[in-house]
Amino acid sequence: MSVAALNTHLATGATHVCYCWSIKRKDGMTFGFTDHDGPLVFDGIRFSPDSGLSAKALTSTTGLSVNNTEALGVLTAAAITEKDIEAGRYDWAEVTTWLVQWDDVQGREIKFIGSIGEITRESGTYRAELRGLTEMLNQPQGRSYLRTCSAVLGDDGCKLDLTDAAYRADSTLVEVAEDGQVLTVSLDATYTERWFEGGIIAFLSVEAEGLEAVVKKDEIKGGKRVLTLWRPEPASIAVGDDVRLIAGCDKRSETCRVKFDNLVNFQGFPDMPGEDWLMSVPRSEDDETGGSLVR
Repeated sequence: MSVAALNTHLATGATHVCYCWSIKRKDGMTFGFTDHDGPLVFDGIRFSPDSGLSAKALTSTTGLSVNNTEALGVLTAAAITEKDIEAGRYDWAEVTTWLVQWDDVQGREIKFIGSIGEITRESGTYRAELRGLTEMLNQPQGRSYLRTCSAVLGDDGCKLDLTDAAYRADSTLVEVAEDGQVLTVSLDATYTERWFEGGIIAFLSVEAEGLEAVVKKDEIKGGKRVLTLWRPEPASIAVGDDVRLIAGCDKRSETCRVKFDNLVNFQGFPDMPGEDWLMSVPRSEDDETGGSLVR
């Protein structure tokens, strides 16, 4: 890649340039698009001209404000499909934009690096918000004082080993409701009812590999393990598909102690005084001994 070659070409005044975009999903799939009228190839990516993709100008700002733009495109079976968008395959996908000299692709310059934000769909088209690298600086930093735990189950704060068989189970789908929201898995009563409630179900089949969903309900009905998801699973899942279940955590200290035996790593403040305590005032009839305050 040569930015100098591109600048030399731009200096001639008779430019042959176009824009190219690459989208890399979390599952490793990479797609290339261009607004040129022919395909271009560089960095091992083929940039297709028949996707109907276009983009607005990049809005750049000073300071830590988010640089953003939008990509507009047509939903096609060969590239970006509505099913994949609904399944979340493009959530936080990496996006890179180049200005390219189309008759010599060695002359190119990166104009944008970021990720896909909100995606909206309408009448066979989609509009994807592209968020710049400074978007990550808008994430909350530090700790919040809450009664519940601020860690995510199994992360560096929680430190729980989710490879332990007590908290993870591999299973198979034995029944799938028509809407894909209620699933029955081949799992016995080794795990108590509601054990996976609030947890994750990961789909391991080829069609749905890499996709995950949150379990809303975990019930045992008629000897069967029935899981209800928070939303219908749009991917192509079917009876016989392999899945992996991760235990759920409701962030309470009691759950951390009893279910996971991990209270030493609890990241909340369960004994933090509430608003009633903070607004209380001394009264002559109270016995304020300095001990625990009971209201």
